[in-house]
Amino acid sequence: MKKDPDNTDVPSPLSPLSKDELYRRLDSVPINQERRFRRRLSKAKAPQALAAIGADIAEAARGVEKRNALVPAIEYPEQLPVSARRDDIMELIRDNQVVIIAGETGSGKTTQIPKMLLDMGRGRRGLIGHTQPRRIAARTVAERIADELGQKIGQTVGYAIRFDDKVSDSTAVKLMTDGILLAEMQRDRFLNAYDTIIIDEAHERSLNIDFLLGYLKRLLPKRPDLKVIVTSATIDPERFAAHFAAADGTPAPIIEVSGRTYPVEIRYRPLVEQVETKSGTKDVDIDMIDGVVDACKELMGEGKGDILCFFSSERDIRDCMEALEKQHWRGVEVVPLFGRLSNAEQHRVFSPHSGRRIVLATNIAETSLTVPGIHYVVDTGLARISRYSTRTKVQRLPIEEISQASANQRSGRSGRTADGIAIRLYSEENFEARPEFTDPEILRTNLASVILQMISLRLGDISEFPFIQPPDHKAVRDGLLLLHELGALTDKERGGAPVLTDIGRDLARIPVDPRMARMLVEANTLGVLDRVTVIVAGMTIQDVRERPLEYQAQADQAHARFKDKTSDFLSVLKLWDYINESRDELSGNAFRKRMKREFLHYMRIREWYDLVRQLRDVEKQLGWIVRASQSTQADGEADADAVHKSLLTGLLSNIGARDGNSKEFQGARGTRFLVFPGSSLSKKPPEFLMAAELVETSRLWARDVAKIEPQWVERAAKDLLKHSYSEPVWSRKRSAAMVHQKSMLYGVTIVRDRLVPYHKVDPEAARSMFIRHALLEGDWNRHHTFIEHNDALLAEASEVEEKVRRRGLVVDEDTLFEFYDAKLPADVTTARHFDSWWKKQRRTDKHFLDFDPESLLDDAGTDTSATAFPETWRQGSISYDLRYKFEPGDPFDGVTVEVPVPLLAGLSPDGFDWLVPGLREELITELIRSLPKAIRTTVVPAPDFAQRALPLLEDGQPLVDALASALQSLGASGVNGSDFSPTRLPAHLTMTYAAIDKRGKVVDHDKDLAALKKRQAGKIRSSVSKASRAAESKAVAKWTADSLGEVPATVQTTIDGNSVDAFPALEATRDGVRVTVFPTKAAADASMVTATLTLLIREISVSAQQMTKGLPLRQKVAVDQYPHGGAKGLVEDARVAAIRDLMMQHGGPVRTPEEFSALVAKVSPEVPGAVRRMVVGIAPGLVAYANMAQELSQWEGPAIDDMRSQLEFYLPRNALTRHGLTHLQHMPRYIEAIRIRLEDMRVDPDRDADRQAIVDGAKSYLAAKLAKLPAGREKTRAYKDVLWRIEELRVSVFAQRLGTPKPVSARRIEKMVDKLT
Repeated sequence: MKKDPDNTDVPSPLSPLSKDELYRRLDSVPINQERRFRRRLSKAKAPQALAAIGADIAEAARGVEKRNALVPAIEYPEQLPVSARRDDIMELIRDNQVVIIAGETGSGKTTQIPKMLLDMGRGRRGLIGHTQPRRIAARTVAERIADELGQKIGQTVGYAIRFDDKVSDSTAVKLMTDGILLAEMQRDRFLNAYDTIIIDEAHERSLNIDFLLGYLKRLLPKRPDLKVIVTSATIDPERFAAHFAAADGTPAPIIEVSGRTYPVEIRYRPLVEQVETKSGTKDVDIDMIDGVVDACKELMGEGKGDILCFFSSERDIRDCMEALEKQHWRGVEVVPLFGRLSNAEQHRVFSPHSGRRIVLATNIAETSLTVPGIHYVVDTGLARISRYSTRTKVQRLPIEEISQASANQRSGRSGRTADGIAIRLYSEENFEARPEFTDPEILRTNLASVILQMISLRLGDISEFPFIQPPDHKAVRDGLLLLHELGALTDKERGGAPVLTDIGRDLARIPVDPRMARMLVEANTLGVLDRVTVIVAGMTIQDVRERPLEYQAQADQAHARFKDKTSDFLSVLKLWDYINESRDELSGNAFRKRMKREFLHYMRIREWYDLVRQLRDVEKQLGWIVRASQSTQADGEADADAVHKSLLTGLLSNIGARDGNSKEFQGARGTRFLVFPGSSLSKKPPEFLMAAELVETSRLWARDVAKIEPQWVERAAKDLLKHSYSEPVWSRKRSAAMVHQKSMLYGVTIVRDRLVPYHKVDPEAARSMFIRHALLEGDWNRHHTFIEHNDALLAEASEVEEKVRRRGLVVDEDTLFEFYDAKLPADVTTARHFDSWWKKQRRTDKHFLDFDPESLLDDAGTDTSATAFPETWRQGSISYDLRYKFEPGDPFDGVTVEVPVPLLAGLSPDGFDWLVPGLREELITELIRSLPKAIRTTVVPAPDFAQRALPLLEDGQPLVDALASALQSLGASGVNGSDFSPTRLPAHLTMTYAAIDKRGKVVDHDKDLAALKKRQAGKIRSSVSKASRAAESKAVAKWTADSLGEVPATVQTTIDGNSVDAFPALEATRDGVRVTVFPTKAAADASMVTATLTLLIREISVSAQQMTKGLPLRQKVAVDQYPHGGAKGLVEDARVAAIRDLMMQHGGPVRTPEEFSALVAKVSPEVPGAVRRMVVGIAPGLVAYANMAQELSQWEGPAIDDMRSQLEFYLPRNALTRHGLTHLQHMPRYIEAIRIRLEDMRVDPDRDADRQAIVDGAKSYLAAKLAKLPAGREKTRAYKDVLWRIEELRVSVFAQRLGTPKPVSARRIEKMVDKLT
C-alpha cells in the first residue's frame, strides 16, 4: 500500500524548500488545487513531506505554464467597435472585481472580451468561464474565438454544453451554457476552477442568468481573486451595476460599446383610420393583416431592400402570407421564419437571392437570429410571452404587447447594413405607455429547477437569496410545491431551506428539467429506463417530424404509421424504433435520404441520438442499470404501462378527467382543456389522460398525451391526494365499519366512490359502529360464547316486554353500548382487533363481557310470572305453545296459540275468550267499554269496575256471561252477556290461532278458529287420514256386515306424539260406499248424513207418471214445463227431498248394516205419498210462475230485472230440496204480489221506486252483515229464513192487501239480521 506522500521516507533528489517558500509558490498553482496544498502544508513537518509537497506544487505549476505557453499572440479586428475600447475595458477589469459591458449586437464584445482577458494574463491559474444562454451559441462562439486564435477547439478555447464536453487540460477559455455552470456548482461551490466568469447576453434575464448573478454576488466576497464581467445589450445595464454594488453602495462600473448600426427612422401607423360620416369623423379599426400589407406597400416605395415583419403567432404569419401572395408583386419573395420550421426552410431566409424578400417572423428574429439584408421592419407590436400562472400552475403563451426595449430591438434590425425605416402598427402614445423592459423569466416561470439547485447547494432560505429581482413569493411557493409533488423534498428544514429526499438528490444530479428527471428516476425503479430515456430525450428537443407548409398532407400520411391510439409517447417510441431499424439497414447517405423523403429532420435525429447517449452516460454515473426493452406482447403491454407510470410521476399536474361524453377535460386546479388536434387521441379521447405540457394559446391545449388509469395516479401521487369521506356503512363481510372515500388530486377526481376501512379515518367513530353493529346487533361473522349468553339474556328480557305490552323495561341500547365501551380498549375498532384482544382477555376472565341479568330489566311493580303469562295453553290432554308480541298493527300482535295443523280439528275455541291472566283486567275493561251507552253509563269508570269484577269472575262459562254476572253482583242490573261486543275489542285482546307445520313454521293464522279450520281442512284431513289409515276401507258396492260392518263413532290415533280422537264415517262414492276417517265430529256427521241419504236414494224409487197422474190440465202443463227437467226433474227433486225428510224423521243416519236395513224398511213405504204431496203442493205455484215469466218477457227495466231475480230465487235447480215445500207453497201469493206491483207501477212508477228502496235497504243490510260473518254462514237456516222474510216484506210493501203469515217490516228484518252469528 502506498504511503501518504506527506509522510514518505523517500529522499528528495533536490534540497527541500522551506514551508514559507512553498506557501509563496502556491501563487503559481491552479486555484482549485491551492486549498488542498495549503491543507497539506499545514500538516507537514518532516523535510521529506515538504519535499514531496514541493514536487507536487512544481508539477501543478508546470500545468499552468503549459496552459500559458499555448496561448498565442492576441490580435483584435480593428473593424469591431469593441477593439477601439479595449484599453479602457482592460483597465476597468484590472481595477474592479465586477465590470458591466453594454454593447449593441455586432459590437464584437462576445468574441473579443475573452481575448482581452487572455491578454491580461487571466485564464492561467483558473479558467475563463464564458456563459451563453444557448448551446448553439456556446459552440459557435467557441469555434469563432478558436479560429481567430488560429487554434482548434480543445486547445486554448473549448466548450462544454449539456452532454458534450470539449475541454482539455490546456484550455484557458471555456464556453458553456449557463446551465453547465449551474451544474458545476454542485461539486465546486466556490467555482475554484475559474479565475474569471463572463455572463454574456445578461439582458435576456433567463432564469439561469438571474440565479448565476445572485450566486456570484454572494460568492464574490469569498473569492476576491475572481473577476466577473457581465455583458449586455444596452437594455437596463444600470440594474446589473446596482446589483453588484460595493459595500458602500457604489455601483459596479459600466462601459458602453457602440454597435455597427445605422440611423433608423421610426414611423407610427396605428391600425385606425378616420372615416367621414354625416355626424363627423369616426375612427374605424383596420385589420392587422391589411395594415401589414399597406406598410409593405409604403416601404417598397422607399427603395430596394428586404422587409422583416414581426408577428405574434404562426397563424398570423400564414394569414399574412396568403394576403401578400394575392398582391402578385413581381420579384417579391415571401418567406416565413419561426421556431418550428425545418432547418431547410429556415436556411431559405439566410440564402442569397435576387429581387426583394419579405420575411414574416415571430420574435425569434428579435435577438436570437440576425437576418441579413434587412432594410425595413414592420412591427405589429405583439408577441407570445411565456408566463406561468400561479393559479392554474400552467405555462401560458398569451399574446401581449411587447415592451419598449423589445420594440427598439425590432426596429434596430433595419439599421444593420444601411439607413433603415421601421413602421410600428401602433401609436407613439401607445409605445410610450408600454413597460420599459420585458419581465425577466424569473418573474414569469416556474422556479422548481432553480430552487432544486439552491437546496442542493445549501444556499439557505430562498427568500434571502440576492436575486436581481426577487421572484414573487407565490412563484417560489409553486416551485416548492412542484418539488414536493415530485417527491424531491422532505418535511424537514436545514438552514431555513427544505431537505432533499433521495429522489431529490438524484434529480439535482440529472441536468434536465426536474419533471423529466423524476420520470427517469421512476423508470429506473420500474425497469423501463431504456424506453423512458428515449422519450425524455425526445421531449427536450424540437420534434423530428417535419410538416413543410406545402407538403403537410404528405407529411401527415408518412407519419401516420407511428401513431398509437392510446399514447403519443408510444408514438415517439415507434418512431425511435423505426429510425433505429432504418439506421441499421442503410448506409449513412441512404439513411439521410430516407429521413428526408419521409419528412424526418436528420439533424434533429442526430441530436436525439446524442441526447439519449449522453443521458445514458449520466445514468451510468448514478449507478443505474439500463435494461433492454421487453419483446413479447404481454410483456410489451406491461412495459408500456410501466413507461406511462414513469412519465406520470413527472406529470401529475397535467392529468385530466374527461367531462362526461364531451371532448373537454377537467384538469388540475380548476382548469379545463382539450387535446391538441395533432394528437392521435384528439378524436376519441380516453376517460383519463396525462399531458407532457398544457399550453394556453387561443384556449388551453394538452400536447403529447396518453391514456392513464386512475390507480396509477393514486400510486404516484400518494400523499398529494386529498381524501374526503362520507356515508359510513357497516360491512358484515369484513366485520368492520367502512366509509365511502373520494380522492382528488388538485381538484381532479381520481377515486369517486370506494369503500375503505373507517378505523383508518376516524378510529373513535369506527369503534362506536363496531360496538353497535357487531356486539349489540350481532351483525358480524364471529361466534363467541359471551355473545350467545348475552343474546339469550336480552331475549328473555325482551319477552317480558312483549308479554306485559310495555316498552322501556329492558335497558336501552345506549346503556348496553356504555357497558361495552367501558370494557373494550380504545384500539379495538374492528372484529380483527377484537379477536386479537379477546383471545388474551378471556384467558384472564372468560366472563369479562357477560351481562348482569339483574341490570337488564326494570320490571318493579309488574307481574311477569308464568301464572300471569303462561308459556303454554292446555286443552284436554294437549298443551299448545303461546307466543307474545307487542307490535300494534302486526297480525300477531297480542297472544298467539300455536297449533300443529293435524291438531286444529280437535281444538275448541272454548276458554280462549278469557285470554291469559296477565291481560285479563285490560280485556274486561275494554269489554265494559263495548257496552251500549245506556248500560255503559252505569259501570263507569270502566277500569275501576274491571278491577272490582276481576276476582268475582266464575270460569267454566263464556267470559261475557261471567262478566255480566260479576257486574250484576256489583249493582249493574240489566247487563247481559249478549250486550257486550267482543268484535269491538282491540286486536291484541283476542286470541290469534296460528297453524304450524312440523318445523314449527306458521303456515296460516286467523282470529276466527272456524275460518282457519276451513282453510286448512284439506291438510287436516290428509294428516288425520295418514295417521288413521287402519280405520279406513276401500269402496264397496253394498254395505253389509261382511263388507264394511259397523262404523265406530270415534277411533284413537297418535299425531306428532299426541293422542287424538278421529271420527270414522261412511263416504259415498260413484258406485258404492267406503269408510273414511275425519278429523272432526262435525265433518264425520255430515259425511254420514250424505252417505246414508245416497244409499237410501239408491234403494228407493217412485214412478214419475204415477206422481203426476190426476193433476188439473193447467197444472199438468206447468209440471211438464218445469224449467229443470220437466215432470221427471220435478219428481226426482221431490223424491230426494222426501227421502231426506223421512230419514231425519226416523232418527237420521245409522252406523250398522242392520240399522240401515231397518231404516229402509221404515222409509220406503212412506216415500210415494210424500212425493205426491210435494208435487200437488207446488203445482199451483208452477202455473203462476209460467204465466208471470211469460208476462215479464215483454217488459224491460230495473224493476223488471228485480222481478226476474225473484222468480230465479223461487225455482233454482233442486228447488224442493233446497227450499222445501213449506216455503214454496206460498209461491202463488208471491207471484200475485208481483202482478199487483206491475199494475201499480204503470200508474205511479215513482212510488214503486220508493217501495223498491225499502226492499233494497233490507237486502243491503243483510249483505253487510254477511260480509262480517265467517265463510259458509249463507248456508245456515237462520240466513235462509231472513231471505224468505224479505220476500214477505215484498208482499207487505207492493201488495199489502194479500197479507202475510207474520207481521213483517224492515226494522224486524234488521233485528233478525243482527242475531246472525
